[in-house]
Amino acid sequence: MENQETLVPPRKILVCDTTLRDGHQSLMATRLTMKDMIPMLEQMEEAGFYSVECWGGATFDSCLRFLNEDPWERLRTFKRYFKKTKLQALLRGQNLLGYRPYPDDVITYFIEKAVDNGLDIIRVFDALNDMRNLETTVKAAKKAGAHVQGAVVYTISPVHDIPAFVAIAQQMYDMGVDSICLKDMAGIISPYIARDLTRAIRAAVPLPLQIHSHYTSGMAGAAYLMAIPEGIDIIDTALSPLAMGTSQPATETMIASLRGTPYDTGIDLSKLFPISAYLREAVKKYNIKYDVVGGVDANVLSYQVPGGMLSNFADQLGENLHRLPEVLDEVPKVRAELGYPPLVTPSSQMVGTQAVANVLAGRYTMVTNEVRSYLAGHYGRTPVPIDPDFRTSIIKDTPVVEERYANLLPPGLADGRKAIGHLMETDEDLLSYLAFPEVAEKFLQQRMAGKIKVDLSIAEENAKEGKSGVYPLP
Repeated sequence: MENQETLVPPRKILVCDTTLRDGHQSLMATRLTMKDMIPMLEQMEEAGFYSVECWGGATFDSCLRFLNEDPWERLRTFKRYFKKTKLQALLRGQNLLGYRPYPDDVITYFIEKAVDNGLDIIRVFDALNDMRNLETTVKAAKKAGAHVQGAVVYTISPVHDIPAFVAIAQQMYDMGVDSICLKDMAGIISPYIARDLTRAIRAAVPLPLQIHSHYTSGMAGAAYLMAIPEGIDIIDTALSPLAMGTSQPATETMIASLRGTPYDTGIDLSKLFPISAYLREAVKKYNIKYDVVGGVDANVLSYQVPGGMLSNFADQLGENLHRLPEVLDEVPKVRAELGYPPLVTPSSQMVGTQAVANVLAGRYTMVTNEVRSYLAGHYGRTPVPIDPDFRTSIIKDTPVVEERYANLLPPGLADGRKAIGHLMETDEDLLSYLAFPEVAEKFLQQRMAGKIKVDLSIAEENAKEGKSGVYPLP
């Protein structure tokens, strides 16, 4: 491109640190507690990050299901500490934080409350890159006053090429998003493809560009460095104790790589070392299985499985773990039969669970309800049309939805209030229930019974007094 030099001049690269969300989601199943995060938040605020990704993804479910924490209180706590640094969340479009489409009124109210509670940036994606599933989310987030970032979900298939991804970015631009993210959830984008794709999107869409990748294949850092001169403005990284492997490139490494170049982040590494030293000690008690998720797994270039799927396979297979190679061979076959969906939540769970079932029980002798709904069009338009004979063999004469499935969903707020009103203290409780009914209801029942008492005051007091374990800054 002849005018590339003038199109993308040298500039300061901004950093979105994902430690508080994707870092621990990728490496420790989203189990990092608020009590262990608080001691480093004040110094993260002073580090100079553009944003911290701290909410959305699996954090909401994990708070309620495993940690006995209110995810809304978690967001409010972050907001008390981060004044200069923007708070960022990842939402799954019409699927919001869960694994199924939600009614429009639930989406709209959830986003309104999320912004009220402190969110600044909402990154939104659809697992199928079906833009119809982003319409309500983008509109609601814009109305609520958030910065809305559309995420182009990157994958490799016979129908996914640079012009296709550029067309998705252009649709997002037309929809009114404020920035675009190139989202490589499996860590499979090569450095030169990252370069070419960034260049193409930059030429077509006049918006800030961000790149998100995982280190699973070992290429993410190189992909960032190749893409930055072509137009990337913001990079996603995680602090080194929760980086690499199936997480993001290390924040410290990327800052050092860009130091002294025209793309210098301006962040002082000495401010990060004490935070990482604290975090490295704090996560030891969680017994992170780095032998499973911490190294480079070049096999991902073949089966394109995100890190979270690998740990799920281990759980699903149990004593049949020796059959994992068969499952990994089955994944691309199932993905092709389902129309080449990108392997990101929730389509990754559908493909992965079905692959396990096919290996253990025989091909499609057992079919999950989610796959049946997917084949009936409830999740959106597949990248490649489903073979009609294959579809019929699974769902028989079930009608296939061609329009946006959410058009058929009745409003959900009123019925939710009737079901959970006796346990509600705030409207946020209602939204927790609507997102994860069974899990949230159990949480709210235990809270009402006085069995959930998360006292963060000691952690906050220790942080103020310098007893947190975070070494003093030089």
